[in-house]
Order: sequence, then C-alpha cells, then structure tokens
Amino acid sequence: MLLMVFIAITLSAKRERATTVEMLTSKGKIVLRLYNETPLHRDNFVKLVKEGYFNDLLFHRVIEDFMIQGGDPDSRDAAPGEALGEGGPAYTLPAEFRFPQLHHKRGALAAAREGDQINPDKRSSGSQFYIVWGKTFSREDIDKVAAYVERTTGQPYPEELRRYYMHHAGTPHLDGSYTVFGEVIKGLEVVNAIQQVATDRNDRPLEDIKILSAKIK
Repeated sequence: MLLMVFIAITLSAKRERATTVEMLTSKGKIVLRLYNETPLHRDNFVKLVKEGYFNDLLFHRVIEDFMIQGGDPDSRDAAPGEALGEGGPAYTLPAEFRFPQLHHKRGALAAAREGDQINPDKRSSGSQFYIVWGKTFSREDIDKVAAYVERTTGQPYPEELRRYYMHHAGTPHLDGSYTVFGEVIKGLEVVNAIQQVATDRNDRPLEDIKILSAKIK
C-alpha cells in the first residue's frame, strides 16, 4: 500500500509543472527541482530567490558524508572563522512532512531548523536549507535508524525505504523530522566537491564556498 501511494504521488508530481532553481556556486552549478507537495516551502524558496536573498551567501556548514548547508544571511561578508548559522528572516515555516514519500535521499533539498527542545513543532528556518550527501547503510544499521525514526515520529518505517538506503546514499535519521522540499536534478558532482572541503571546528569551510547567484529557470 505504501509503495502504491508513493507511485501515485510521484505520478501526480510529474503531471504538475515543477519549479526549477539554478544555483551558481563558486564550485559550479547546482540545479534544484522544488516539490509541489510542499507548497509553503516551495513558494518561500521562490520568493527568496526572486529577491536575490541567497546571492553571495556561503555554504557555512559542511559535514563530509552528511550534508552541505547554506542560506544564513549573516554569512554575507562574514569574517574568516566567524561562527555562523543563527541568521534568517523574522519568520519560520510550519513543517510539511511528507514521509515516507519525500525522504532524505542523496541530493534531497531540505529545510534546516532549530532543535526540538526550543522548537517542539519542528518549524523550518525561513531561509536556511541543506542538501543531503549521506551514505549507504547495512541492514543492521538501517534497522537501528528505522527504530529511532519510529520512536521519534510515531510512524512505521517502510521496508521499501529500508532497502532503498541499503543501496542508495542518504541521511535516514532525519526522515519525518525535517521538511524535504526538493532535490538536485543536475550538479550532484558539485555537491560532492563541496562536502569534501576542509572545515574548521564549527564545520565552516576554511575556504569560503559562495552561492554566487540563484534564479528561477
């Protein structure tokens, strides 16, 4: 049944015209497709792109084999070594979880947020986002992650998705707790290059990795 729902949603998404964003970085071009199933996050991202909000911001938090994060306005013209990650517009977005249909596969675009202790509703940052790199999992490890997600979300973790992460990279421990609202359709090699750069103790790249521009295609 879950697989049938997944297929139905996928086909429905294909029938709707998808929004595509072209992001030029100092490491190359990344093209993103925004999901229609998460309209609040899609429309907010489009608004920010059209305002030029992301232009000249940094990928300020990078963790190898995990993800790359950007969208902090405080990162524009930030001094070398300055700790970043607290900036954003004066609003947050309600969560739009579409788990298990939208999950943290490699290349997924998702919204960063404050931790559960101060953000129990798991509302998303108004501007900060991350792109998943991740890794593959053994059966033993994915079962442990699935048990954690089930405890956290109260939802069953589908067998189909467990098998997916055994063969395809991602960050499954974030499933159902962070809003996935798009994916990379071109430029995964750029994401790979960014996620491998040297970083400081705050996970900020030692060499600034900039979003030079972003536009709607």
